[in-house]
Amino acid sequence: MGFCLFNNAAIAVRHAQRRYGAERVAIVDFDAHHGNGSQQIFWRDRTVMYCSTHEMPLFPGTGAMSERGEYDNVVNAPLRAGDWGDTFREALDIAILPRLQKFAPDLIVISAGFDAHRLDPLANLNLLEADFGWATRKIMEIADLRSAGKAISVLEGGYALQSLAPSVAAHVTALMES
Repeated sequence: MGFCLFNNAAIAVRHAQRRYGAERVAIVDFDAHHGNGSQQIFWRDRTVMYCSTHEMPLFPGTGAMSERGEYDNVVNAPLRAGDWGDTFREALDIAILPRLQKFAPDLIVISAGFDAHRLDPLANLNLLEADFGWATRKIMEIADLRSAGKAISVLEGGYALQSLAPSVAAHVTALMES
């Protein structure tokens, strides 16, 4: 549904589980659109936690806080149109990062979407490059503590070329600093 033909995050999770024996994997998704496919795939899988910040309401219309997964393994922290980085950071700090820490994954897969940038035409969030760098550093702090620094990042949305490159650069720089 939507823009994706294949769910790269889900493929990465299953590959890591089957090939490398990862027992517990977390997906952290900060794309502007909710990852309804990732959520649905892992809804009944206690070995995978799916965490998402996203604009709501916005296509595909899923991702309410009440959507928790069969094993309380889904964490949705929806944002409203017009929200800025402070609200995004608060959602991560309060809703997602503590649950991620408690889940203690062997691997973190980051669904890195940059369509939440304030210049992106497909959403109405106001994140900046610094917000993506901050989020990546926070996720990597947990990866360093819980999964020996093991994290994979997959590029998701981002449709404003003038903001995509610097946003990706902030994310990759934060990954390399870890």
